[in-house]
Amino acid sequence: MKNSKFVALLMSALVLLTGCNMSNMAKGGLIGGGGGAAVGAGVGYLIGKSGKSTAIGAAVGAAVGTTAGLLIGKKMDKAKAAAAAAAANAEVTTVTDANGLEAVKVTFDNGILFATGKYALQAAAQNELKNFAAKVLNVYTDCDVAIQGYASSDGSDATNLTLSQNRANSVKSYLTGTCGVRASQIKEATGYGETNLILNADGSENRAASRRVEVYLYASEAMINAANAGTLQ
Repeated sequence: MKNSKFVALLMSALVLLTGCNMSNMAKGGLIGGGGGAAVGAGVGYLIGKSGKSTAIGAAVGAAVGTTAGLLIGKKMDKAKAAAAAAAANAEVTTVTDANGLEAVKVTFDNGILFATGKYALQAAAQNELKNFAAKVLNVYTDCDVAIQGYASSDGSDATNLTLSQNRANSVKSYLTGTCGVRASQIKEATGYGETNLILNADGSENRAASRRVEVYLYASEAMINAANAGTLQ
């Protein structure tokens, strides 16, 4: 029992260490190589740039084996490529949750989305989100979605928390309203204010980068079940 736990932990560590240098499909094989990584601690704890974790999603209570891990990784590789092509002004990266499953993180610069201190979407942002929804969210409908708003340390904590929440809500409302994304697909739209600030190499805050909205795509329970059944495309 202890040995199997050690192997699973080792596989998870290898996935985290490899980061974006290994494809999701390859990392899926490592996940399954541990004899089936348990998925039940919540599809969550996606790692941000600062190394801090934020909870995403709800418990699934499934098990992912080698073949299923490969299928999920391959699907996420496709979603990442589609997101990179659709959201030209956003940063698209791969992140790994605590269960060893792959997810896609799309970081939209608030300079594109909103005017300073505002939460009404600008025209350019509407066009980008519309394209992102059409080519990604409405295609990869078996990906669950989380939207997180963040602020820089300018202003009071309370003001920034409210502003970040309003911005997350604005993105969600536009996606589910104008863009036709199913409301049930978006599992979270939360403002986190000044938490998880983006820092420069010298440790000072990158205020422009801290003002952002992050959109996460991660494996839904339906995707995990399809992968386990070998039917995920």
